[in-house]
Amino acid sequence: MKSLLKLAVFFAFFIQIITAQPIKKQKDYPIKPIPFTEVSINDAFWSIRTETNRKVTIPFAFKKCEETGRINNFLKAAGKMEGKFEGLRYNDSDVFKIMEGASYSLRLHPDPKLEKYLDDLIVIIAAAQEDDGYLYTARTIDPENPAPGAGDTRWSKLRGSHELYNVGHMYEAAVAHYLATGKRTFLDVAIRNADLLVETFGPDKKHDMPGHQETEIGLVKLYRVTGNSKYLNLARFFLNERGKAHDGEFYPESSRFALYNRTKHIQDHKPVLEQEEAVGHAVRAAYMYAGMADVAALTGNVNYVSAINRIWENVVSKKLYLTGGIGSRHDGEAFGDNYELPNLTAYNETCAAIGNVMWNHRLFLLFGETKYLDVLERTLYNGLISGMSLSGDLFFYPNPLESDGEFKFNQGSLRRKPWFDCACCPGNLARFLPSIPGYIYANKGNILYVNLFVSSSAKIKMANNKVTIKQESNYPWEGDINITVDPERSEKFAIYVRIPGWAQSKPVPSDLYRYKIKSEEKVSLKVNGNSVNLNMDKGFAKILRNWKKGDKIELDLPMPIKRVLCNEKVEGNRGKVAIERGPIVYCAEEVDNGKNVRKLVIPDNVVLRSEYQKDLVGGIVIIHGIIPGLNLSKEGKSEAKNKQKFIAIPYYAWGYRGEGQMAVWLAHIKH
Repeated sequence: MKSLLKLAVFFAFFIQIITAQPIKKQKDYPIKPIPFTEVSINDAFWSIRTETNRKVTIPFAFKKCEETGRINNFLKAAGKMEGKFEGLRYNDSDVFKIMEGASYSLRLHPDPKLEKYLDDLIVIIAAAQEDDGYLYTARTIDPENPAPGAGDTRWSKLRGSHELYNVGHMYEAAVAHYLATGKRTFLDVAIRNADLLVETFGPDKKHDMPGHQETEIGLVKLYRVTGNSKYLNLARFFLNERGKAHDGEFYPESSRFALYNRTKHIQDHKPVLEQEEAVGHAVRAAYMYAGMADVAALTGNVNYVSAINRIWENVVSKKLYLTGGIGSRHDGEAFGDNYELPNLTAYNETCAAIGNVMWNHRLFLLFGETKYLDVLERTLYNGLISGMSLSGDLFFYPNPLESDGEFKFNQGSLRRKPWFDCACCPGNLARFLPSIPGYIYANKGNILYVNLFVSSSAKIKMANNKVTIKQESNYPWEGDINITVDPERSEKFAIYVRIPGWAQSKPVPSDLYRYKIKSEEKVSLKVNGNSVNLNMDKGFAKILRNWKKGDKIELDLPMPIKRVLCNEKVEGNRGKVAIERGPIVYCAEEVDNGKNVRKLVIPDNVVLRSEYQKDLVGGIVIIHGIIPGLNLSKEGKSEAKNKQKFIAIPYYAWGYRGEGQMAVWLAHIKH
């Protein structure tokens, strides 16, 4: 019986946890990602991060949840402990996110101690659930005196209560746990709660929607694992409720969001099908766009596709930071106006970067174009991993592109912190990192896609064959990619290898950023040692041939140092230059360049070189040169001083060596 259960769970994992084939064959994404459970990575860059997440971040985050009362809240709601609700109304979600990450980790690395911890925690959560399926410790602990912001009665304050947001994360965690272990204990809790939502909300029931989008993504995952369309229908209902007038409370006037347009803050200002611009809280927005993509794929609704594409065009052409970050304003954690991309006060919440990756991945699965993967990769290697230290227990909440060494942007700190009162980012990182292998490969019929360059191996079921693919590289520091193809039997099929936009002199798929000089170095592609032409299809090099065991693909992506210029409509970047190499965005820090780092001038004729330093921040490639010691005066004029060394490090690696100034965009002089 045990072996049968393990076999069932194994095959269930072909249901990709992010965007997989549902049990009952329905409409779905035309391109299928290869589940992270079927991909084994042995990559020098990513393996250390995923291992640290497993060994450090997940247990550290659970410990913090214990210390801060997040887990005690479930004990109190279950009647197993006396006391009042501790913390903020959305603290339940932090526990669920970490449980999701722990479940992913269990599937990849069996751990009896961690599995028992989850089992025990699920018993507590189940006991905290009310008889009809309701689960929200902020209310259940003391229904007559719910926690601040929770609303006086159920569903009375959906704009700000996070009542539905919390359970959305529970659904994701419960599905992950079920697929990892085959146990229904947590899944049954989630289904009971989702059934309550189905009974409560709908066209002929209560009309309302979550103030913080996430429920929609969770409901879709429940649909995928159960095959029950009522969960998908409710996700679609919640999306379609936006832009309609609803009764109910929002944030109190004393809230820090009081001055912000409240309906825009939660993307409730227009029906989703009429929205054209990314507005409001960036995390909510990205989650909503991901949910719209899911519903579009699963229902075949082309109107959803049109809407999210319009919004995506707005983001990549007017609201995307060079690091892939989104959400420029501290006020409201929100998107700013078009071309409002300040550096010092940039917010760029880590959770928003994760949402941006999820959204762009789904768009790739819909359309098969590399432009979405280009944005995904830019975000992944820069504005996302900057949010967590290599030690796995220190975090950035915002990720600005400049620091004056004084503005304590990170929730009162200039450095990464071990935890936050609002601890959404640590938990989100804990659940995201184990899923990274699931972004590397995909397939559609007899097409195998290589999306990201990560040393790894995967077994991929094609339309008529099974293929083992192995990838070796020292990416992102070197651009030599070696891919070995081992089909079960020789057969003609296509392998699509992504050629990144940065390797084609196009940093982003818009005119928001451009390289100052177009590189003369060309991408080269070989099969079994023979050069082949780049037969491009939607940004991929298409290799259609009869593949046999041991066939090898060699891809060479030149990585010259490139200077990046910004669209002149972005006021703060006029007259400035940024530096990139491969997929990595660089910055200058005070510790390397002195206290006037924000006033440095980098002449165009200065020769810059790259050098790998294995003992610096886990091993990084730095960029260095000798600059003529020019600094900008208060009047904006250059002042000559002695020549000095210039050093730039990867943006994600800043802030490790003490407090001080930092800048991505530096003044430059044309020659």
